Amino acid sequence: MLRYQDIFVPGGFPRHTYNPRVELQLEQKLSEAKENLCKLVTITGQTKSGKTVLARKIFPPEETIWIDGGTVSEEEVFWQVIIEQMDLFQSEEKETGEQTTGKIGGKAKAEGSIILAKASAEVSTEFEKTKSSSITKGRTLSSRVIALSGLRSYKIPLVVDDFHYIPRDKQGGIVRALKPLIFEGLPVVIIAIPHRRYDALKVEKEMTGRISPIDIPTWTENELEFIPKTGFALLNYEIHVDLSRQLALQAIGSPHLMQDFCRGISKFLQIIQQDSLIRLIINRAQVESVYREVAETIGRPIFEKLARGPRQRTDRLQRKLKDGRTVDIYELVLHGLAHISPGLVSIEYEELRTAIRDVSSAQIPQLHEVARVLKHMSTIAASDQSSTPVIDFEEEEKKLHITDPFFAFYLRWGELATQ
Repeated sequence: MLRYQDIFVPGGFPRHTYNPRVELQLEQKLSEAKENLCKLVTITGQTKSGKTVLARKIFPPEETIWIDGGTVSEEEVFWQVIIEQMDLFQSEEKETGEQTTGKIGGKAKAEGSIILAKASAEVSTEFEKTKSSSITKGRTLSSRVIALSGLRSYKIPLVVDDFHYIPRDKQGGIVRALKPLIFEGLPVVIIAIPHRRYDALKVEKEMTGRISPIDIPTWTENELEFIPKTGFALLNYEIHVDLSRQLALQAIGSPHLMQDFCRGISKFLQIIQQDSLIRLIINRAQVESVYREVAETIGRPIFEKLARGPRQRTDRLQRKLKDGRTVDIYELVLHGLAHISPGLVSIEYEELRTAIRDVSSAQIPQLHEVARVLKHMSTIAASDQSSTPVIDFEEEEKKLHITDPFFAFYLRWGELATQ
């Protein structure tokens, strides 16, 4: 008996609904790393696009050293994680000893006859005396030396997930240290989003001609529809093509979001595996309630951080929205973004300015005011280690990038009022 909780697994490995996307040959390209490729494999793609799932399929964690880039604040931490996973040691001790042996001996002299015996003993015993001493020497090797030595000896593949979280000034140094092992054929894979936090140029400079890039394209609607069609079929439910298409449109190219939708629908309808095929029936209002619940689950925390801004202040100018509510400039900008209902897009300032004008009933902020808010929001998003940075702002170009489908989805379906 299969349960929907086993089939739809947002954030986990989708054993029952895994889509290999055969036409893209992603698995084949990644598998080449096992065959003495002698190149650094880089997997890049938008967040929640299936990069980690693909890597786990080819390099299972139980057979691979996996490092979460979000836990690496310094290079030393990177090497320590490898040491711990391989159960290596940094300290060694060596003991040396010396022994000296001396003999003290003598002779016994006897004179006599049957009648008279006379003994003259000069030294009547012999014994040995041993002296010993030992010296213990110790040294501690650097974590980098030990980690690299262990990888070279055991040839265990290394995968670095969320490589873009590692400080940019450390990324090149790590790749530089791994370069000799990569040349020797050690499989090394880094997973990153194709954005400014991943310093691709620095990595490429260290590995000129030695990079095998794998780009994960945004999922098409047909690829996303594979998940509900396959998953619900295992439960003996037939999903209408219109519903699967609508779910795919709302998933913003993210299989993770599609898993969330299917699990939410299954929970709402209390679906259990059927003995015979039946039609899945759910109305529009019910689906939208699932969207709102998913949005609140995945997007509320970061939305509230961005809405609060860099710090709580009571002297921010309050501005009135057309729906009658009053908000400060941070919330106003977020309402403007929500009005656009963005996907994973880059938004020009004029487009955002128009959206702010559409939701505001008062004079809209000046260019420099909005730019300042976006800059602060981008800094907050970049420092939030619980998720991929949801937005990024290029100040010179006055261009805002929406980089996270969860955040984009929240702007569509989440509750925009702060608590």
